[in-house]
Amino acid sequence: MGNGLYHVVAALVGAAVGIVGSAFHGSVDGLTGWWPAFLQNTLHLSGPALYAGAALVGAAMTVTSLWLVRSFAPEASGSGVPEIEGAMEGLRRVRWKRVLPVKFFGGVLALSSGMVLGREGPTIHLGASIGKAASDLMRWEAEDMRGLLAAGGAAGLAAAFNAPLAAILFVIEETRRQFPYSARTYTAVILASLASAIVTESITGDVPFMLMHVPDMAAATFPAFVVLGLILGAVGVGFNHTLIWSLNHVRRLGLRTSFYIYPTAIGLIVGILMFTLPEATQGGELLAVKLAGEHRTLVGLAVIVLLRFIMTMGSYATGVAGGIFAPILALATTIGLCFGTGLEHLVALPEGTHMALAIAAMGGLFAATIGAPMVGMVLVMELTGAYSILVPVMITTLFANMVAQWLGGRPIYEVLLERTLAIESESRPAATS
Repeated sequence: MGNGLYHVVAALVGAAVGIVGSAFHGSVDGLTGWWPAFLQNTLHLSGPALYAGAALVGAAMTVTSLWLVRSFAPEASGSGVPEIEGAMEGLRRVRWKRVLPVKFFGGVLALSSGMVLGREGPTIHLGASIGKAASDLMRWEAEDMRGLLAAGGAAGLAAAFNAPLAAILFVIEETRRQFPYSARTYTAVILASLASAIVTESITGDVPFMLMHVPDMAAATFPAFVVLGLILGAVGVGFNHTLIWSLNHVRRLGLRTSFYIYPTAIGLIVGILMFTLPEATQGGELLAVKLAGEHRTLVGLAVIVLLRFIMTMGSYATGVAGGIFAPILALATTIGLCFGTGLEHLVALPEGTHMALAIAAMGGLFAATIGAPMVGMVLVMELTGAYSILVPVMITTLFANMVAQWLGGRPIYEVLLERTLAIESESRPAATS
């Protein structure tokens, strides 16, 4: 087989992922907007009746999503990125025939309910599954199959955030231990990401996903970005530890009672919050842009940080299909704004510093949790279009990553994969007895 055929297939995979990813995002946006409007404008609910109706809808969507996952494709739980990394390492199987429908429809339900989950994990999982389907169709195995897994996953990230360069770097940096490096597979990743971005832009437009305008930052402000990076490094390590702690405790609760009790409770809460406190719900991409353009009080921002941290842990621990990229970025933005607002009480800040800190914080927290600083830097640039503050973003991201390493932090997807493998190893004897 020549490189030409392999690269054509990779490009076709990328285009298919762009279509599927756009359909996924459109479905999430449509359903997220439809059901609250249906309760208010069609059923004319208000007050306690509206909150009760919203709670029931949120719980129903959450439980249905979890039922799809647990009944048909347990590997579709959560982000899906650890599954793909495990498959590239030969530790997991990509059963694309069941993952594709469950991840798509389960993910739409989970994200549309208002839970604090991201769309990028599902699109990466969907993309890699499409890559595996193409590999099976062509009867390719070993390195060629793993290369298409990576290409499809990168295309999924490109479709999620319209960030093809960050998607390519994600494969290079995040899957550096698993990716079968060769000119053939590397080019396939680039082609798939590019094709996905072209298709996505033709459907959704070419405006940066989280467009923010910010002026240049003077060198005198750089120490603030260093301090922000130091803080985010510690926050990132705490985030990862808390996420694993939440998953373990909810699992133990499910083993003692039912795996549906906790998700039902979260769904009820999220449904009500969609109307009473929307800042504490959903992935948060648009919230990040909104908050960056507003002037919230320090207390108000601190409350949002706390609520979104709690709801991210609570949502991901349910086991439904959903990622953590977007919640991390939204949480980081709020932390950056909180830091800037607090700093302003001590020193005068140049115009635009708050927004610059918010943008830089995204790269910092991403690096501290995911363990991929280069991806964090480039992703932030592509998402916001704020290329004028590349240096401050690099400073924050670098120091956050260094602090996370000093504190013994490990990339969250690596830890999640190890957890999945450990759980399966524990349950295997019981299944064969």
